Amino acid sequence: MKRMVSANVAVMAAVILSCVAHAGARDQAKVIMPDNPNALKMRESWGFSDAIVVGDTVYVSGVVAAQKVGDANLEAAYTRAFERLTAILKRAGASWDDVVDMTSFHTDLKTQMPAIVAVKNKYVRAPFPAWTAVQIVRLIPDDGITEIKLVAKLGVGLQPIHQ
Repeated sequence: MKRMVSANVAVMAAVILSCVAHAGARDQAKVIMPDNPNALKMRESWGFSDAIVVGDTVYVSGVVAAQKVGDANLEAAYTRAFERLTAILKRAGASWDDVVDMTSFHTDLKTQMPAIVAVKNKYVRAPFPAWTAVQIVRLIPDDGITEIKLVAKLGVGLQPIHQ
């Protein structure tokens, strides 16, 4: 009987330890939240972060570029979005040189590409990250024109490969 109790205790301990060992990736991650109280309230209400660092990988949530009254062109909206992305990367310990993948979602891809490329090229230099641009119907907020999300790798440093 004593041996059976010891075996049951050992099994229970193994089950508990395996649950602890399989904690979610976010439990060990560095979560980047906004400093602005209004932005923080919105992120917490909707349940997402500005970015999350898991190991050496930084996943940056989408940042929406929106035109403001008085903007002379689309580049003003993209510059604000890229500045916000720059600030998030910095808080995560990264820079544009660490970005390995960019995905952008556009409400009018053909019209918006020249402006986003002009702004992107002020922040992103060769060797360039992978980039996927996708046409969509709409964004939240309603005045959003493009949403940009990033993936960065810390401490890697991209090297060009020419073939």
